[in-house]
Amino acid sequence: QVHLVESGGGLVQAGGSLRLSCAASAGTFNGYIMGWFRQAPGKEREFVCAINWSGGSTNYADSVKGRFTISRDFAKNTVFLQMNNLKPEDTAVYSCAVDPAGRGRYAYWGQGTQVTVSS
Repeated sequence: QVHLVESGGGLVQAGGSLRLSCAASAGTFNGYIMGWFRQAPGKEREFVCAINWSGGSTNYADSVKGRFTISRDFAKNTVFLQMNNLKPEDTAVYSCAVDPAGRGRYAYWGQGTQVTVSS
């Protein structure tokens, strides 16, 4: 069982930045994929980005490439999402998730944090 807690959401003006954190319960995450997803009102949840906990390779949705950066801190068991040049269409609840097998099946989810970007 992996427990995830997100933080860092809030209200920001278009063009601004936010940094989200996802603190994971203690344990070994070698081989795990840590991902960020978002869901806007009335829309389906969509993939934002992911990182291989061990190797550090990353993957981004086209809509956030060049603006968002995912990273991890081994000592803190935490994954970060740095979001720059935010746009109103980035408004959503952002959730982190863990794919233990690295096969695209996210088994553990955080509760989410709201990000609101005003125009």
